[in-house]
Amino acid sequence: MAQSYPSKRRRRRGVVLTTHGLQKLQDAKELAELEENAGNRYTLEALSERTGLAVDTLMKVFAGEAGVDRQTLKLCFKAFNLQLETADYHYPESEPPEKLKTESLQSLSEPELPEGQVPLGSVFYMERPPIEADSYKTILQPGALIRIKGPRRMGKTSLMVRVLDYAAQQHYQTVSLSLQLADRQVFQDLNRFLQWFCASVGLGLQLPSRLTDYWDDLFGSQISCKMYFEQYLLTAIAHPLVLGLDDVDRLFQFPHLASDFFGLLRSWHEEGKNREIWKKLRLVVVHSNEVYIPLEANRSPFNVGLPIELKPFTVVQVQTLANRYGLSWSVEDAKKLMDLVDGHPFLVRQGLHHIWHNNVTLDELVQTPASGEGIYYEHLQQQLWYLQQQPELAEVFAQALTQSSTEFDLVQLSKLQSMGLVHLQGNRPVPSCRLYRQYFQSHR
Repeated sequence: MAQSYPSKRRRRRGVVLTTHGLQKLQDAKELAELEENAGNRYTLEALSERTGLAVDTLMKVFAGEAGVDRQTLKLCFKAFNLQLETADYHYPESEPPEKLKTESLQSLSEPELPEGQVPLGSVFYMERPPIEADSYKTILQPGALIRIKGPRRMGKTSLMVRVLDYAAQQHYQTVSLSLQLADRQVFQDLNRFLQWFCASVGLGLQLPSRLTDYWDDLFGSQISCKMYFEQYLLTAIAHPLVLGLDDVDRLFQFPHLASDFFGLLRSWHEEGKNREIWKKLRLVVVHSNEVYIPLEANRSPFNVGLPIELKPFTVVQVQTLANRYGLSWSVEDAKKLMDLVDGHPFLVRQGLHHIWHNNVTLDELVQTPASGEGIYYEHLQQQLWYLQQQPELAEVFAQALTQSSTEFDLVQLSKLQSMGLVHLQGNRPVPSCRLYRQYFQSHR
C-alpha cells in the first residue's frame, strides 16, 4: 500500500505593501525629508544607509511588484519610526485575486462620509504635491503667512488642519478659528470684532480672558488688539503660535471692518521680520472668494506670504483615490468620472463613496440625468436654493450657461467661483463641470 504523505503547503514567496501600507511609509518618508533633509528627497543610496537594506531590495518595496520578507518591511518602517501592522502588507502569490481584493478592502478603514474636512490620518486624503511639503516647510519660518484659496469643498480646511497638525508635532501651539462661528452682530463694530477675536484665540490657548487689562479706548481697538497679542498671548506661551483663520471671506461683506482687520494681519506679518515676539506668530489664512474688496497694497495680507490655490483633482489623482477605495480603476475609468465632475474633490469623493457601498455603478453614475436624480441630488438642490436666494447671482450664472454676455459683475462672478459653479476660460466664466451644466440648464 502506497504511503500517504501530507499535502505540501504552498510556500509563501514574500509580502507586498498594501496601498494603505505604502501610503503610510511614503508619508513618514516625506516628513523625515522635510525635518531632516531640508525638504530634499532621499536618494536610494541614502535610504539604503538609513534602513540597512540593499538598493535593489528598496526598489522592490516601493514598486510593490515583487515580494520581500516581512523583516525587510519591518526594517523600512522602523527606519521612519513606524510599526509594521498586518493591514500594511499582503501575500500576493499565495492567495487568489478575489481574496486579495477583499483583504485590501478590509485593510482600509470604513470610508468616512464625504463631507467636511477629511480626518487626520485618513487614507482617503489626497495630497497634491508640492503643496503639502511647501506648506510644512513654510510654517517653520518665523512670522510665516500661508494663504489657502479655492472654491468650497475643494479641501482647504483639510489642508489647513494638516498644516496645524504638522506644527503641533514640532511642539508649536496651534489654534484653529473659523469666522463662521462668530455671531452676525460681532461684525457690526470693529471694537467688538477684535475683542471677540482676541478672546477666541485666548480660549484656544486655554488662557483666561484679560481684555479689560489691555483694552484702552484712548489707543483704540487696533492697538489694543496688538498689545493683547504682544504683551499677553504671545508672551504667555513658550513656543510659536500657528493661527489658522478659516472662512475669512465672511469679512468681505463688511468692507470697512475687513480693511482694518486685514491691515492688522499684514502689519503683524511685517513685524515678524524684525521683532522676536512677532516671529512667534505664524498665520494660515483660508478663503473661497477672490478678494473683491478694495485693499491698499501695503495693507493687504493677500499679496504676501505663500499663496496656495487648490485646483480640482487630476485624472491620476482620481484614479489613485479610487484605488484607495479598493476599486482598481484604470485611467479610462477615472476619465469617465472626470467627464462628469471635472475632478471636484467633494463630487469625486461622493461618487467613490457610493460606488464603494454598491449604491451605484460607475456607468450608472456618469449617466446622471439632467434632473439631478441620484447621489448628487441633495447637493444640487442646495446649490440651486443658494442661487434662488440671490437673484442677481442667479442671473450672472444664467449668462455663464448661455454665454449671453461679454461683461460680468466681478463680485457676483467671485461668488460663483467660490461655490465651485464656474471657472474662467480667459475672461469668460463657464460651468465648471458637465453635472452642473446639465442640471442648471434644465432648471432655468
